[in-house]
Amino acid sequence: MTDEELQNIAEMDKWLEETFEENYLRMRMDGGHALTPDVKEMALEQVKAYYRKLRDVAENVTDTEVRLTLPGQQTDDGRDYTIEGIVDIVRDNDRTIMYDIKTHEADYVRQNVELYENQLNVYAHIWQNLRQQELDETAIIATAFPRKLLDARRAGNEAALQRQMDDWDPLIPIPLDQSKVEAVIADFGRIVDSIEGKSFQPPPVEVLVDETANTREKFGTRVCRNCDARFSCGAYRNFVVKTNARTGIDFRRYYADFGSDEEMAERTVAAVVTAIE
Repeated sequence: MTDEELQNIAEMDKWLEETFEENYLRMRMDGGHALTPDVKEMALEQVKAYYRKLRDVAENVTDTEVRLTLPGQQTDDGRDYTIEGIVDIVRDNDRTIMYDIKTHEADYVRQNVELYENQLNVYAHIWQNLRQQELDETAIIATAFPRKLLDARRAGNEAALQRQMDDWDPLIPIPLDQSKVEAVIADFGRIVDSIEGKSFQPPPVEVLVDETANTREKFGTRVCRNCDARFSCGAYRNFVVKTNARTGIDFRRYYADFGSDEEMAERTVAAVVTAIE
């Protein structure tokens, strides 16, 4: 790496640090919450790593935080609703690419592309049909650090950390397929009816204990632990009892279970990174 390249990196790091601090202070004033020094440092590291891995994308973004709106939708029960989303657009010569930023792990996104494909194809539908603009590609940018990279960082293993950084690819192309758009919009309508009708039935405990969607984590651990209503949810209580059947369950621990320290820190970092982006 040349001296000029090293100087450019140093200058960009300084700008990122200053911008990060400004955004953090603004968030702290708005929300009244502070970060511990280690969590704050980790969030800053993630911002820097995100920029270095996707510098070409970051420097070529032509439209940021583009709000997409699909108004005039109606549910099966006759309720009116609007679909909204926010994306980034890159116009590179004669190609236009739409990016959606997610605070998820890249491997999880790759293993579950269909979970993201529906949403992005609705956004593509809005862009192409309502805005009458061409679109060549859609992709997810997954900002969360991979587990192996986090492990190398915690161990202080610089060689392993560099290898994991080199292997980390947070950019995941999502296939463009407009054939399912109507069905996806109809699903949105059914969700709206469920919310407005106050129908919030949890999935059965069999779903919570299943290691679904190509992950090694149970649904109850990966999803339900992040739900504020879990402590009044019978399915989640049964999940906790079932997964602790051998050792027994201490319900004081159950009500204090907000995940591990690392998981709580990662959720905080994800929220900070999303706000900064």
